[in-house]
Amino acid sequence: MDSLSIMAHITDTPTTVAEDRDFDAWLHAYIEHSTEQAYEQLQAAGRLARQYYTDEIRTQVGEPVWHNVSAAAKIVADMDLLPDAVAAVLLVHLPKCLPDWQTVVTENCGENVVQLVRGLDQVQRLTEFARVDALATPEERKQQAEAMRQMLLAMVSDIRVVLIKLALRTRTMVYLGHVHNDELKRSIAKETLDIFAPLANRLGVWQLKWQLEDLGFRHQNPEEYKRIACLLDEKRVERLEYIEHFVQTVKNELAKLNVHCDVAGRPKHIYSIYRKMVKKKVDFDGLYDIRAVRVLVDTVADCYATLGIVHNLWQPVPGEFDDYIAHPKANDYRSLHTVVIGPEDKGVEIQIRTFDMHRFAEFGVAAHWRYKEGGKGNSAYEQKIAWLRQLLDWRENMAESEREDLAGAFQTELFNDTIYVLTPHGKVFALPIGSTPIDFAYALHSDLGNRCRGAKVDGQIVPLSTPLENGQRVEIIAAKEGAPSVNWLHDGWVKSHKAIGKIRSFIRQQNVESVRESGRHLLEKQLLKIQPKPNLHKLTEILGFGKIDDLYTALGQGEVSSRAIQKAAGTLNEPPPAPVNAESIVKRSKIKERKNGILVDGEGGLFTTLAKCCKPAPGDDIVGFVTRERGISVHRHSCPSFLQSAKQAPEKVMNVSWAGQADNQVFAIDLEIRAQDRNGLLRDVSDALSRNKLNVTAVQTQSKDLEAMMRFTLEIKQINELPRVMTSLNDVKGVIEVRRV
Repeated sequence: MDSLSIMAHITDTPTTVAEDRDFDAWLHAYIEHSTEQAYEQLQAAGRLARQYYTDEIRTQVGEPVWHNVSAAAKIVADMDLLPDAVAAVLLVHLPKCLPDWQTVVTENCGENVVQLVRGLDQVQRLTEFARVDALATPEERKQQAEAMRQMLLAMVSDIRVVLIKLALRTRTMVYLGHVHNDELKRSIAKETLDIFAPLANRLGVWQLKWQLEDLGFRHQNPEEYKRIACLLDEKRVERLEYIEHFVQTVKNELAKLNVHCDVAGRPKHIYSIYRKMVKKKVDFDGLYDIRAVRVLVDTVADCYATLGIVHNLWQPVPGEFDDYIAHPKANDYRSLHTVVIGPEDKGVEIQIRTFDMHRFAEFGVAAHWRYKEGGKGNSAYEQKIAWLRQLLDWRENMAESEREDLAGAFQTELFNDTIYVLTPHGKVFALPIGSTPIDFAYALHSDLGNRCRGAKVDGQIVPLSTPLENGQRVEIIAAKEGAPSVNWLHDGWVKSHKAIGKIRSFIRQQNVESVRESGRHLLEKQLLKIQPKPNLHKLTEILGFGKIDDLYTALGQGEVSSRAIQKAAGTLNEPPPAPVNAESIVKRSKIKERKNGILVDGEGGLFTTLAKCCKPAPGDDIVGFVTRERGISVHRHSCPSFLQSAKQAPEKVMNVSWAGQADNQVFAIDLEIRAQDRNGLLRDVSDALSRNKLNVTAVQTQSKDLEAMMRFTLEIKQINELPRVMTSLNDVKGVIEVRRV
């Protein structure tokens, strides 16, 4: 079905009683096999939505809100985002209708739905405020669009908020067919093509991506859209049938040779055809690949064998063959590309690659989404996107019975190392986590940073030391003239490298004598807090300076922090180590007692802590090391951290052993798995852990050169459980090594 047909099929007029009944029937079918809790949750959400959504309450494009959410709910259900996400869609407009909506939704639908609705409301307000088309130049608009895409991922604690937003935007684009305001249609369509379609593309949500692109293109450039639509000699449903027949023919031929394969096809949608015409600088008649098929096989030899079969079945088009296996692209993308004249003399593009090549193309440095969007990206950010796509792919391939237990898989803090804040005019800036208004001022302009004297955050005046949060609007209050204060650095008010560098550069350019005098005053101020007062020459030496004046200058320029002064002085004032007496250092204390079943020299009740560096568990050979703040730190005998500490202070080593433990007591351990990267690997490893009834508290994954490294933090009762678990993990296809960290 092409985009025109989809528009006719999905769009409708204001809600009628019959349509309400249709939705009720759909909702009943959707929740028929759900849990009782999910059934009650969705019934309550539907009841609240109907109660508070009147015909007068409409969306930005004039659609009645019940009409809007009931259609979007079906899209979200098809995406398999769990019942609480469907409930959240139904209630997404409730914050505009009900002041105490959070209390009402919590009582009727639960806290999970409240969190999703709150996230959606925040995203909606930000996307209305931060507009791409408000910026002057194409480059600024491009940067703004990318910053907004990253901001949407960074500001949500549940990735489903972004996916639901994409579903709601898809519904809005469908309804635009009823809107007569051409300027509004073009504005929304441009925003969709700038932000939401690329976001759906990079997350791999294909079913929404092509609709967002086609509908955005239709409303932004209706004449070109209609021209290409008319040039297509068949509707999308007919092209789908053609592709299915073509795919089956390829499968049958490969089966005769016992070649294991996965063959899939898709008809290119109208916007994709338009992009291809622009890129190749040809008209419609110059395109041979409006239909595309991908063949995945096991080996490189199978790739070339498949190519021979395809060229034997259909005539290849001269000049349309590329061998990216023998000659990979610069990003190491590998595949065979060819175009053939298929049945009915229609051109078909065919890509042939191994399963490993395909996984690298989807999740590695050759990722398809980056190729579509163009340009080079941030490698750390791209790894996080790859993890999200793997997560979504993992869920899609899970059995129905397993999905309810994995709602937590959508909780993500992948993007919590950066915050995104906005200017009063809606321009988005990315800053390191913990940044303050000072960092923001320098991100805007160095001169504004130098003159910064105050700030408003969301309209409220705040101290310059205030840490900023995602989505806040920041306005800088500046003097006509001014200079940065070195105390901004010493007090830890600046986090970004750019701001720190600009402040230090400004200070270096000032009078050397005044900088040195400022540093002397700072040192004297710090030394007043330290008793006994350290020897200045020794302090200077410890800090790595030959002369005390050099230390003054470094302090005045902000290159030495107050914490460094205190730490160095503490080293000078630290008394020589006294003989260790466990009874005097590790006091008995009911308040501090840790019930982790540890005996020190055969005696219990002493303050002990299990070391996080090696995570000992019952059954391990353990040893203790006396610390100042953590009592006796318990390590495994082989722990590198313990061995280093014991070498420096052997008198602090204590004999410890395991005592009894409570029945429900568990201990955290880390397992590291090295494996050949493949589709479904994370799912299979998780299944193996689930079969062993182990609770996983943390997961870290990294993929490089088709090899995956995964670290799992597990909870176990006894270390003798590990051999069985490790054997089970070693049996997973592709696993090379399993070891305890």
